[in-house]
Amino acid sequence: MVRSILLKIIEVDGVDNISSNISVIIRTRNEERWIGHCIQSLLDNFNKPELIIIDDNSTDETLNIAKSFEKDTNLDGKDPRYTKVIFDNIKNYSPGLSLNKGVSLATKDIILIISAHCVISKINIENTNQYLDKYASVYGNQIPVYNGKRINKRYVWSNFISHSTENFYCDQEQRFFLHNAFAFYKKETLEKFPFDDKLTTKEDRYWANDIINNKKLKIFYDSQQSVYHHYTVNGATWKGLA
Repeated sequence: MVRSILLKIIEVDGVDNISSNISVIIRTRNEERWIGHCIQSLLDNFNKPELIIIDDNSTDETLNIAKSFEKDTNLDGKDPRYTKVIFDNIKNYSPGLSLNKGVSLATKDIILIISAHCVISKINIENTNQYLDKYASVYGNQIPVYNGKRINKRYVWSNFISHSTENFYCDQEQRFFLHNAFAFYKKETLEKFPFDDKLTTKEDRYWANDIINNKKLKIFYDSQQSVYHHYTVNGATWKGLA
């Protein structure tokens, strides 16, 4: 009985150690509607992750909402409602440039890139940690939600299929698929292979195809980990689809 309890404690501590070794990069521009929900879901599922907000000149309450989760140095640090938050504003925005900036600011070994309007539904950081020993990236399932209602997976959403797949190929785009609204990487991988900062869109797909075709590495789609991807007029994934 004592041995089983000790094993359980070791198991939980191991997951917590992995969970606390995560930097989360969130790109923002006027995301006041969902940024709080996104961050709360991160705090609910990880052990005080390091949050890195790369903002593209927001004019709404996005940054103030994000700052409400920032750990007060006068507190003892144990309150689970707060964590370390790093803020940076980016000029001449591009998706890749903002992500590369976030990677340069990260101090943890595992990086999660998540959209500011995504809310975690299911997560297994222990599995992800193991996958990242084999794969250059692990990205999860996305459930599109339009005005509070789950919608059918058409267009880009049809790529988030029900079974996990290695090097998933998108017939619609005629290339390998990866989506940075919910994707894990090792920091060292992104330091060695940064995103193309000249691209104005789909930096994730171009990165994936270079990684697979030229670097001869693999990526993994884990259908068992998921986020609710909420509609926003600012979201590139949603343009023309809703």
